[in-house]
Amino acid sequence: MDIDTTTRFREAFATAKHIIIIAGAGLSAASGIPTFRDGGGMWRSLDATTLATPEAFNENPSLVWQFYHYRRQKALQAQTNMAHKILARLAIPNLLKKVAPAAKSLHLITQNVDRLSVGAVSDLDNELAQQGLKGPGYRARKGSILQIHGKLFEVQCTKCDWRAEDFSSPLCPALGEAENDIRDYTDAGSNNRHIPVSQLPRCPECQGLARPGVVWFGEKPYHLDEINSLVFKADMCLVIGTSSTVYPAAGYAYRVQRRHGHVAVFNLDPSEKDEAASSLFRGGCEEVLSQVFPELTD
Repeated sequence: MDIDTTTRFREAFATAKHIIIIAGAGLSAASGIPTFRDGGGMWRSLDATTLATPEAFNENPSLVWQFYHYRRQKALQAQTNMAHKILARLAIPNLLKKVAPAAKSLHLITQNVDRLSVGAVSDLDNELAQQGLKGPGYRARKGSILQIHGKLFEVQCTKCDWRAEDFSSPLCPALGEAENDIRDYTDAGSNNRHIPVSQLPRCPECQGLARPGVVWFGEKPYHLDEINSLVFKADMCLVIGTSSTVYPAAGYAYRVQRRHGHVAVFNLDPSEKDEAASSLFRGGCEEVLSQVFPELTD
């Protein structure tokens, strides 16, 4: 890692007042969550982006639900990695002051739906409380994590307004049976197990078909008005584990750059966002963040 780049970034971070962090799939890669950008994975023969649409769900809810059952299983098995833990510590005001004494606000805008960032903050809150560190300064501010693409463990009705978090797995017996029958989708067309709609997850209120509580392509992300306000006043933007090719998140770093804010990109692979970077760190998020913020790894 380039020492000069790290030094310049830490100096800018120390004087930043309003910090936003845009996180994507690379943040959770070290936790075993598939990014669907590489050649591996059980669903490599299926284009994940074609499954993450309302049209795909309307056409084949059985296949889409099996895909999201797989994703839920992976997320349930995953553990937070050091990158999640460092970002959780940045969310605690008194810990943030150690590395950004001028900071007045910090918000994590995550495109991930796996709940690992939320879990890392919750675990840290409990850990600090057990150490006797209590009060607002040792609690993440309410609303500091914005899950722009929804929640993998939320289920919502397609007919009424019902929605709820549900961590049970499988959500219905048919999904568990399909998982046992099909372990590899290398030949997805012939190996797909069809589940009748009547056996898929249902709404307990109206018995309508339920769907995953995530934002699909073509749907409006959450918290856009709030995020626009945060981006407008941000003088520091960290882009972590994402190429940010999906709008509106794709434009946030450029907007901070145009207002002469500092943009730091942490990513394993090159992307078009690199041109907006004031500081560029290449490598796994959990490794690079540990090197940039060593005092937050203890």
